[in-house]
Amino acid sequence: MKLEQLAGNEALKRQLSAQARGRGLSHAYLISGPAGSGKRTLSRLLAAAMVCTGEGEAPCGICPGCKKALGGIHPDIMVLGEEDKEITVGQARTVRSDAYIRPNEAPRKIYLIQNAQNMNPNAQNALLKLLEEGPPYAAFLLLTDNPGALLTTVRSRCEGLPLSPVTAAEAEAWLARRFPHRSPEERHAAALGCGGLLGEAVALLEGDGADGRWETASALLTALARGDELGLMEQAVGLEKWERDKLAALFEELIALLRDALALRAGGAPLCPPSCREAVEAVGTALTPGQMLQCVKQLEELRRATTYNVGAGHLCGALAAGLARVRG
Repeated sequence: MKLEQLAGNEALKRQLSAQARGRGLSHAYLISGPAGSGKRTLSRLLAAAMVCTGEGEAPCGICPGCKKALGGIHPDIMVLGEEDKEITVGQARTVRSDAYIRPNEAPRKIYLIQNAQNMNPNAQNALLKLLEEGPPYAAFLLLTDNPGALLTTVRSRCEGLPLSPVTAAEAEAWLARRFPHRSPEERHAAALGCGGLLGEAVALLEGDGADGRWETASALLTALARGDELGLMEQAVGLEKWERDKLAALFEELIALLRDALALRAGGAPLCPPSCREAVEAVGTALTPGQMLQCVKQLEELRRATTYNVGAGHLCGALAAGLARVRG
């Protein structure tokens, strides 16, 4: 298979290429990984490969099927599942009914279910028989950042494709192709600051500051360095409307910045973007290594908590209280 657009994940690419050459691609895949890990990129490439009618390795990228699939307009590829909206049993039944209508023009008919963790139990149960004994031309791509939220019976009927964060070198090489107009220094900083998640690196280089997370992380560290408990609380209150994925990314960035501060304290050079350097230096000077490690431990616990059904308000309150305790 042609999977060059997906960075890293070489073992997974070899697995899929071997399948495509041998028995063929599966009828159901569970594509999992954190936000920004490439789930949509991989699902788009798999869908294109399944409707590809060109010669050679799929997706060829030039046949009508590939062009429509990669352009998001193929009539045999159905996409459902909006962020933070429940996927209902009614939607699942619609998929079940539609699956028995033969494809319009492609060899296969693909159902791409984004945010599959948002399927309620009834919706998941409605898809079980289809996932196990559906028509031979139907294929299902379930995307999720939390596979544990899916029923065991659903997971067992899908072949798992877990995506891993890429290395900084892989990220930098990919960013050089995607952003040739940006300076090597900017691409290097984004590759180091994205935590192996290319979606985060793209957000940084496209100028939205990863939805303000770097600025927020810097403000939190500055308040932490000053021992400003009120400042920590004010920052936390402003985070209560953030989605869990975005909060998880913020916790990742805080951990990365604290590790930079530890490196700076030990005489090393921080790897953070220049905009965060002042906050890293401040917290590296104000806190002991033990205090910084304590903060990292608390942030890792909060990051894990984002994978469960914990409200943003509780996460933000725990963030402010935990950091304040370290300084207290």
